[in-house]
Amino acid sequence: MKLLVINPNISDDVTALIEAEALRSAGPDTELIVRTAGHGVEYIETRFEALIAAGAVAELIADYAHDAGTGRGREGSGPAVDGVVVAAFGDPGMPALKELVDVPVIGITEAALCAAALQGHRFSIIAISDRIQAWYLDCVERFGFGGRLASIRSINQSLNSIGSVQADFKETLLELSLQAVEEDGADVVILAGAPLAGLARELEGQIPVPVVDGISAGIRMTEAVVALKSGAHRGGSFAAPPVKRRTGLSESLDAALATAQSAHHSPSPSL
Repeated sequence: MKLLVINPNISDDVTALIEAEALRSAGPDTELIVRTAGHGVEYIETRFEALIAAGAVAELIADYAHDAGTGRGREGSGPAVDGVVVAAFGDPGMPALKELVDVPVIGITEAALCAAALQGHRFSIIAISDRIQAWYLDCVERFGFGGRLASIRSINQSLNSIGSVQADFKETLLELSLQAVEEDGADVVILAGAPLAGLARELEGQIPVPVVDGISAGIRMTEAVVALKSGAHRGGSFAAPPVKRRTGLSESLDAALATAQSAHHSPSPSL
């Protein structure tokens, strides 16, 4: 199995954290292609920054997942993949990105929420900034988990570097997690965001409820969905967008969209 793992922000330090945790989490037969967004911001805190990131993620998916359903990549664009992990909490571009290719596209938010829901009734999210809370709340409600959210707690201090958040605020993040359990009634804690990738392993045994790492959940959930072989979207709300005049798209994105539309409109096999 080959998975494309995309960091939707432009920080190479965060990509290194993502890759390290993804490698620890992936099964022995899973190959990972880890890539960083080609444009955008250092780290995503707002809806608008997520909007910018979504376009960068779509470009990478078009480059690496085009024609993945046939087992081959588009000539000159890189290898085909079996699934895509959007590795930023808040899932920039999701769920719209599911319309672009025939392979599963899973965001670490939806993966973490599903993992938390399987392990407890109410969960809390621990985040890296106060500003990010509104966007995260939107995501939780969009995925239908609003009624199970105990709280979102976050760091309320300026960050020195996005790549050093864990080292700089480890004790603060632990304290926030304990408050979520003791004061908010969380059955599960989600350490949100790629900058916190791997921290759940370091805090093992210090928080009295299950702790979900978004990157780990994203990798394992995507592996599971790929293995299910449930089939591609040929109808419904996640089918490829309708064919219409378009202009200004990159060559790879235009080709990926054309392929998706062609597959959607091909005749059904005779019974």
